[in-house]
Amino acid sequence: MTATITLDDVQAEVREWLAQNWDPQRPLGEWWAMLAEAGWAFPHYPTEWSGRGLPPEAERIVAHEITAAGAYGPPRGIATMMVAPLLLERGTEQQKQDWLPGIVDGTTVWCQLFSEPDAGSDLAGLATRAERDGDQWIVNGQKVWTSGAHYAQLAILVARTDATAAKHHGLTFFVIDMNQPGIEARPLVQMTGDAEFNEVFLTDAVLPANYLIGDINEGWGVTLRLLSYERNSLDPEADAGIHCQLDLARPADDYVSGRIDDGLQGFMPKGSESWAMLRDLLVDTGTITDPVIRQDAMRIYSWQQIARFTSLRANAQAEAGKVAGPEVSLGKLASTRAMRAWRDLTLRALGSQGMLNGPDGALDGRITQIGLSVSGMSIAGGTDEIQRNIVGEQVLGLPREPRAPTN
Repeated sequence: MTATITLDDVQAEVREWLAQNWDPQRPLGEWWAMLAEAGWAFPHYPTEWSGRGLPPEAERIVAHEITAAGAYGPPRGIATMMVAPLLLERGTEQQKQDWLPGIVDGTTVWCQLFSEPDAGSDLAGLATRAERDGDQWIVNGQKVWTSGAHYAQLAILVARTDATAAKHHGLTFFVIDMNQPGIEARPLVQMTGDAEFNEVFLTDAVLPANYLIGDINEGWGVTLRLLSYERNSLDPEADAGIHCQLDLARPADDYVSGRIDDGLQGFMPKGSESWAMLRDLLVDTGTITDPVIRQDAMRIYSWQQIARFTSLRANAQAEAGKVAGPEVSLGKLASTRAMRAWRDLTLRALGSQGMLNGPDGALDGRITQIGLSVSGMSIAGGTDEIQRNIVGEQVLGLPREPRAPTN
């Protein structure tokens, strides 16, 4: 933040801009393009990449003003949560030119090809391989639990490029075009009834030689950096990292009003919204007078604030150019603990009604849908068990978790 621009100035400017430009009937794609051009979609991005060069705290203010104006927010998902920060930090100028514009204006949807049937939390054990063939790479293997693979245009991919190296070595970080004959995505139906995740089969899939981020066989370090962005996204005040296949030609208000589900209805809302939802539910069910319920509710509020503060600390570390440390794992654990407690208390307050989904359920079944989705948050971004190992080994100095022999 420069000496002449304050956070109050940012708030006033974006508020005025929204008053002049937000039109509920404007097509979503046009609205996102306007946000990108004005630098309000991601104001903390550099000015040369559709941002305003503002500090991270300005992003919260802008997001608050967009919500207060009744407007629809900027694009979100794998692309904005992880890919864009990685490109800004480690991408080449050509990669930034090729991929950042479509991320900022929401015209390009990305997915993440990491986990495999035999390499989930132990990602370094992946078997998908990429072999150099002239000016391109040929990729063969299988990935699983890939959100949005059935409609994404691009993907970040980690593949083994040196089978003779130790498992944490010999990995390379790629970008790959999903729209090609060598890639097949098969949706997996979840217990919520949705099919957000996919298993992906790569059979002689092709990518250009320059579609890699970082150096050949040095993809593990890039992967760890990227995963730190994913865990930071579990800030209680962050939107869910989901970008569904939205119709950019429809009026943006269709998504603001909820007339069309933008894919977030079944996920835990940001901390302030989830707290308001919990509070209102306790009032509506009459359980707010129960002293035990009230105590549990305030415990959740406290945990949400702890998670928020921990996330702020992790973000400050990143802004200072420091390598993400165990505070990222602590923040992730704090967030998922608060989410599970929120789920348990809301369903307890609803009683038998909490078993109902759809129009018969509370908030048209939204509470139940959120409750079903919360379990997955303890897996996303590295399981809670893995995060506890990191904290135990790196913070508490406990012995390392027993590991299988490498040979």
